[in-house]
Amino acid sequence: MDKYQWNLNYLLKDDNEFEEKLEELKKLCEKIASYKGKLGDEQSFKEYYMLQLELENKLGPVYMYAHLGSDLNKKDMSKAAMLQKVMMMFNNFSIATAFEQPELIQVGKEKVMKFIDDNKEIEEYRFYMEDLFRKQEHVLNYNEEEILSTVNPALSKGRDLYSALSVADGKPQEIKIDGKKVLVTQGNWSSLVADAKKEKDRTKIFEALYKYYDDHKTTYATIYEGILQANKAYAKVKKFDSILESYLFRNNIPTSVYTTLVDVASKKNASLKKYIKLRKKYLGLKSYHTYDRFQELAKSEKKYSFDEAKEIFFKSIEKCPQDFKDKAREVLKEGYVDVYEKSGKRSGAYSSSMANCHPFILLNYTDTLDDVFTVAHESGHSIHSMYAMEAQPTTLQNYTIFVAEIASTFNEHMLLDYLMQSDDLDINDKIKLLQKAIDSIMSTFYRQTLFAHYELIASQMIEQDKVINYEVLSNIMVDLYKKYYGIDIRKEKVKELVWAYIPHLFYTPFYVYQYATSFSASFALYKNVKEGKKGAFDNYLKLLKAGGSKYPIDEAKDSGIDFTKKETFLAVVERMDDLVNQLEVLLEEREKNK
Repeated sequence: MDKYQWNLNYLLKDDNEFEEKLEELKKLCEKIASYKGKLGDEQSFKEYYMLQLELENKLGPVYMYAHLGSDLNKKDMSKAAMLQKVMMMFNNFSIATAFEQPELIQVGKEKVMKFIDDNKEIEEYRFYMEDLFRKQEHVLNYNEEEILSTVNPALSKGRDLYSALSVADGKPQEIKIDGKKVLVTQGNWSSLVADAKKEKDRTKIFEALYKYYDDHKTTYATIYEGILQANKAYAKVKKFDSILESYLFRNNIPTSVYTTLVDVASKKNASLKKYIKLRKKYLGLKSYHTYDRFQELAKSEKKYSFDEAKEIFFKSIEKCPQDFKDKAREVLKEGYVDVYEKSGKRSGAYSSSMANCHPFILLNYTDTLDDVFTVAHESGHSIHSMYAMEAQPTTLQNYTIFVAEIASTFNEHMLLDYLMQSDDLDINDKIKLLQKAIDSIMSTFYRQTLFAHYELIASQMIEQDKVINYEVLSNIMVDLYKKYYGIDIRKEKVKELVWAYIPHLFYTPFYVYQYATSFSASFALYKNVKEGKKGAFDNYLKLLKAGGSKYPIDEAKDSGIDFTKKETFLAVVERMDDLVNQLEVLLEEREKNK
């Protein structure tokens, strides 16, 4: 086994064992579904949740074996079929157990909580039950929930239509640059823009990418309007006051957290606008376009092997507690990281884990400085999973997306500061590092919040029965880019169609804001650690160990982060101010020394 590849035998020994385990899970699902109408009986209640617990424990290796195997080679239809079998089982199980929540509500909170009190074997379901009764007013009766489960695939069809139009039917554009034919795709356009020296070539590449969205803008707007209508219908049926509330209620996030984030990012962006002006000046641009963000302020020829990247990361966390350092080494052990790009392999990077399963990291490593940061980032996710697995029982290990990016970006902050203090870097290396750090804030905090702001406006418009078409959606983006960046995107011809380019807006509404909240929390936590505040790292570990045992807002509060206060988001603004000022000094110094 290649030491730079996953060893999926850590999960299951082969495909035959997968099929055997899958059949066991199906039978277990059928057995669980047979408890319909029995949850008011204490013994049946206990048996039902003991079986659910057994399912949770057995599911991880089976799902991960299929999911990871498929991502290793998307061209392998047998692997795709294995994953599809697991997903079909999920879907069928969801329909078969649609009775659960309405039945528990009928049994009543007092009786259900007494069942938990008297049966310590299922104590870990206490939080689930408390959460269920919190949501009680939004749970329908059994027949209604069954109908909703049945029609949910139809209500969710918008994301499939978007995927069909953008991916399956998508047509890359061919253009000529310096007399050579170039195919512009979703995967390569940003690197093409970054390498293009002439403004006219960057414009040509960008417009080639967006041509497809321009050609199909009416269809994209119709699909998005359908998604908004589905969200509106769901919120109304489930008795929510707004679409926003229907999405945030699931994790008990106050809508004020969302609106406070939007308020801070849309108003406290002076350093963001200053950064754009610095880029325009030092890149020698007559006018600045959004796609110029890929232009580098400094070049570095340094290459970093994967093994070097690991050692740099380990050095950056040298001052952390020993247990944290041990977990960092554990998550990067051979067999748990698939390092290099291969034909058919899924693009990008991620950390994947399930209850009681060692996390696996996927990379597409190319020896760049960015890749070094990706190693630190994905290790953060895996370390988070390891702490949660160690501290929490099976059903409480899975943390929410709301806090998921805290550990990953915390690692990046440590790595950046370590490298900035390194004697091995020259002024261009440091400029490149600062650009990367600032771009990270720009893309994760400001850009994602801009998109969250767009979703808020669009959802409010559909709630008010206002017309939604491509002109309306584009005008929202034009206004927001002026507010956040000080840029008039109408000058970029097709940039105003950026709403059609962002798949998250179609696939997972009201999701992207969580990148910004996690980013904000990680800055606030890191600031406390960096300043040497007593118990700061212990507070950070407390959050990692919490897993999904509390609502994310409460987990953050226990670690000293209050998302209901502007100060949490202002920590990012302060970091941005500091980094942009550092960058300005280095750019001026380099200019003087030319």
